[in-house]
This record gives sequence, C-alpha cells and structure tokens, in this order.
Amino acid sequence: MTAIPVTATGPGAERLWRDALAAGSLTLPFCDDCGRAHFYPRVLCPHCGSRAISLRPASGRGTVYSTTVLRRRPQDGGNLNVALVDFAEGPRMMSRVDGIPAESVSIGMAVEAAIVIEDDAPVVVFKPVGGA
Repeated sequence: MTAIPVTATGPGAERLWRDALAAGSLTLPFCDDCGRAHFYPRVLCPHCGSRAISLRPASGRGTVYSTTVLRRRPQDGGNLNVALVDFAEGPRMMSRVDGIPAESVSIGMAVEAAIVIEDDAPVVVFKPVGGA
C-alpha cells in the first residue's frame, strides 16, 4: 500500500483511515512536512500544524504503556482489559490486548496489532508478541 494523501476537500481523515482498515490495512497518519506520525486521524498535524498529511502503512508493533482491568461477571463475558499502546512509530492508541487473561497484560509488554471485525466494523486490537 502506498501513502494516501489527506486533503481538506476529500473524504475526512478518519473516513480514509476506517476505509483502509476495512480493506485490511493498518495505517497511521504522518505529516509530510515534519515526518511525525500521530493518532487519531485528522487534517492538521498536531506537532507542526501542517496540512500535508498522508496515511502510511503502520508496522503494527507496539508496547503497552498502561493497562487496567474492567471486572465483569462471567455471564457478561468475564474480565476485559483496556490498554494504551505506543506504536513503534510513536503514536499512542487505546484498545485492548486479546489472547491472554485481562490480568496478565502488563506495562512494557510487546504487542502486535490485529484487525478484527466486531458489530460489522473493523477495529484494531493487540495480541502479545513472543512468550507473553
């Protein structure tokens, strides 16, 4: 996938990002002027104010910055974690880590993004990398 320019006159940055997710591509908005990535998708760079934004493929690699456990009854699906994950490219995203018990997610854990379909829409979740 090549970079997708975000323009003020075209579809919104979030729509382009969600369309890429629906097509199975994880992207991040990058500023073409200062070179920094950011999240959430928007038309202005939060670092330098430039309008030269494009969506570029993301590595999907990240590190858990923070995590908490939402306690739920087993009949309601059991415990769920909410995590802040720092992408290797720099931005931070709120999501969850799947594939291990909610209580086992830890700060500093290496994770990798996955796109899953929930309620007929693609969402980004993370999975532990290696022996986690």
